[in-house]
Amino acid sequence: MDHPAAPVPLTLLRPDGTPARILVVDDEPDAQYVMSEVLRHQGWLVRSAVDGAGAVDGAERFRPDAVLLDVLLPDIDGPEVARRIRAFLPGVCVLFLTACDVRDAGIPTGDACLTKPVALEDVVARLRFLLRHAGLTWPESGSDPAASRLTVADLVMDEATREVTRGGEPVDLTANEFALLRFLMRNPGRVHSAAQILDHVWSHDFGDRSHVVALSVGYLRRKIDTGREPLLHTVPGPGYLLRPSLP
Repeated sequence: MDHPAAPVPLTLLRPDGTPARILVVDDEPDAQYVMSEVLRHQGWLVRSAVDGAGAVDGAERFRPDAVLLDVLLPDIDGPEVARRIRAFLPGVCVLFLTACDVRDAGIPTGDACLTKPVALEDVVARLRFLLRHAGLTWPESGSDPAASRLTVADLVMDEATREVTRGGEPVDLTANEFALLRFLMRNPGRVHSAAQILDHVWSHDFGDRSHVVALSVGYLRRKIDTGREPLLHTVPGPGYLLRPSLP
């Protein structure tokens, strides 16, 4: 069963509407766990690694937008890890964490760095800054309301306020259902496999557990489609798409 994600009113999104992806690399289990949970609370997808080799392998599979990278790792130092990741992800943001003097850490010029011990809010703020300047979007309160509104037929979602209506009537969604619907509404008319949905919507690694998606789609369908023209369709594969009607 999937773990409920903490709802947040504002979240950094990729251009396709999915949450930003962060890779946390730290060989201290407690520090890694706390930092990962704080970042998940921001609504981001988070994976972690305990050493340099695991970080490079994880980045190749996860394709993060940013890497929170400890400089001192047991096998490969942080700057070398960043160099290897940037060989296949040249645009990735890297935020280094170092317990030693920044001048002795070997951090490439121009990269962001915070010195340990560091406040969690400082890490979040710096990552937000890096990601926004990398071209990700952040629906803000006070901005043009239309910029944060998604519409498919009479289904309307306000990403900033997290309000959803169908035919003008409010739809009460869990955090996971909201994330799933947002992904589908940002990609209307496109068929998505269960694996794609697991990869884009949830940060937890379910492996081959397509039934998790099937259950979530079923719950969501009951809330948005019951007694109305169906919007959420299942197609052979299995796959799922959101649009007013099938041809």
